Amino acid sequence: MSAPPEERYEPSVIEPKWQKRWEDDKPFRAVRRAGRPKMYVLDMFPYPSGSGLHVGHPEGYTATDIVCRYKRMCGFDVLHPMGW
Repeated sequence: MSAPPEERYEPSVIEPKWQKRWEDDKPFRAVRRAGRPKMYVLDMFPYPSGSGLHVGHPEGYTATDIVCRYKRMCGFDVLHPMGW
């Protein structure tokens, strides 16, 4: 049996710190630069099947990642979210 953790995760203590960081830094904001063409590429979450994840799941993510990186190198502003 392992020893109990020294610190326990308390969401009410840690969450305000990170919520403030997200609000201050706005890492979720997509910046649009004037004069650049835009591109939107959507990756979907893997379906919650009974068989679980397998090596085929990253295939689609790798393909869209390559396309997005290429388009950025070509001067596009690329928005590449996952899901919905």
